[in-house]
Amino acid sequence: MAHLIDILAFDGCQLLDVSGPLQVFATANDLAVLEGRPAPYRPRVIAAAPMITTSSGLVLSATLLSQTDAPTDTLIVAGGQGVNTACRDTALVDEIRTRAAVVRRLASVCSGAFLLAEAGLLDGLRAATHWQRGSEFRARFPKVRLELEPIFVRDGIIWTSAGVTAGIDLCLALVEEDLGHATALAVARQLVVFLKRPGNQAQFSAPLERQTEAGPFAALHGWMVGNLHRPLTLAILAESAGMSTRSFSRHYRQITGQTPQAAIKIMRCELARDLLDKQLSIAEVARRSGIGSPETLRRAFLDTYGQTPLAYQRQFVRGKSSVS
Repeated sequence: MAHLIDILAFDGCQLLDVSGPLQVFATANDLAVLEGRPAPYRPRVIAAAPMITTSSGLVLSATLLSQTDAPTDTLIVAGGQGVNTACRDTALVDEIRTRAAVVRRLASVCSGAFLLAEAGLLDGLRAATHWQRGSEFRARFPKVRLELEPIFVRDGIIWTSAGVTAGIDLCLALVEEDLGHATALAVARQLVVFLKRPGNQAQFSAPLERQTEAGPFAALHGWMVGNLHRPLTLAILAESAGMSTRSFSRHYRQITGQTPQAAIKIMRCELARDLLDKQLSIAEVARRSGIGSPETLRRAFLDTYGQTPLAYQRQFVRGKSSVS
């Protein structure tokens, strides 16, 4: 039988959080039918009301929650501007908790992770959400092991994705799990998207959150970004922050959740990525970003983004590559 895929929507949800996953499964069906095979999925939008107004103003028709008796294989919860209001809807949260107990897979797109966390379903688990709401999420749900860099995260039967289009990456991974790599690749090609960005690949479109968030190290982060080409030792950073080396190292880790050295590595990789977008050579990118050698850049990129600089430039940079 076809897998029943329920995509839970609510007023103020993000349109693409619903339509992106919906189209992935619909395209898998289209390709199967063209090959003379039964459609593998039955995707539908479900909600507490028959009509849902998305944050973009487009109105969606939905199947009422009260009319969905058939056993759901996979429940996907959308996110969007209206998620905070949805989190205060105790009936909706209870419904998610009840359905989560009987599905084979549970997933969320973007800030839909807030609803899963509100239902207590992510306690003690790894999870992802939109990078911009990371601080808010951690404050509200300290029991969840939030990871802001990955495109999507799987922990057991629960899958959570980063912002908006990452929901497409997540659903392609679900298709691959169900139907194999070849089918997922065919769906990706039909949709003209990449298959498949690894779940541990960083949210490429997101500025580093720590560079913009307020806090005692906000000014330091701005200074660090402007001086990545220089040697940035712990002593230099501590002096810039007006603290002793030992005190700086301890307080920085307490506030940011990572060491200063780890932050510098990510910032330099972010800069290297931007330089690769300009189609500079690997050697030039390594020098300008302060990473040093091409081999060090390669290792840093693999560790941070799950792929080499050359692979990134080939996949994400338009035009002819000038990488050496």
